[in-house]
Amino acid sequence: MGLYDTYLATRHRLHDAEPPAHVALVLTERDLLADGAFDTLSSAIGWAFEYGAERVTVSVSVLDGAVAPTLIRELRRLDVPAETVVRGPDADVPGEAGSDLGGDSAAGDADAPVRILVGLGGKAEFAGAVRELANDVAAGEITPDAIDEADVSDRLLFPEEPDLVIKTGAERLSDFAIWQSVYAELYFTDVNWRDFRRREYLRAVLDFQDRQRRFGR
Repeated sequence: MGLYDTYLATRHRLHDAEPPAHVALVLTERDLLADGAFDTLSSAIGWAFEYGAERVTVSVSVLDGAVAPTLIRELRRLDVPAETVVRGPDADVPGEAGSDLGGDSAAGDADAPVRILVGLGGKAEFAGAVRELANDVAAGEITPDAIDEADVSDRLLFPEEPDLVIKTGAERLSDFAIWQSVYAELYFTDVNWRDFRRREYLRAVLDFQDRQRRFGR
């Protein structure tokens, strides 16, 4: 770790505010096509846990659905310090055991400390939750007047709300966790993913610690 990284890490350690407990990283398929991109992701997830996170969610937006199985296969091979679940489009990845793509997740998926979503946008996720609620209403399991925020959250793929969302390369979130990230702190950096290093992660965490969270108030 370089001198500047050590300086940032010391500032973080001595800061009065708590670090983000749940960090989300928003990537694109193009980010992961760069040389070393998966190693960078492994490192970034490791830094998150090193600097106080208890959960990491990674969202990978995909324009070409044909690349999703390849991305999923590679993402399952990440060397990360915690249990990981990778979820993607409905089609399974041939030859991969223990797949949990699309549809109902296996029990305990939502509790995995690292969750990676490939090509699963927030709009589609929210629409799926609405369809499930509509089916429950039609089955008489719930009345429309009784539906509240918790009923929607419970039907999302991963209901927990991130504290900090990090997006590299541009000030655009893409279609990520529309419901869950409404009160998250957003951090945008001009640094592209291929150049994302420990110091960029620490800058994001320090920026979070310097903010006064209002949760929409």
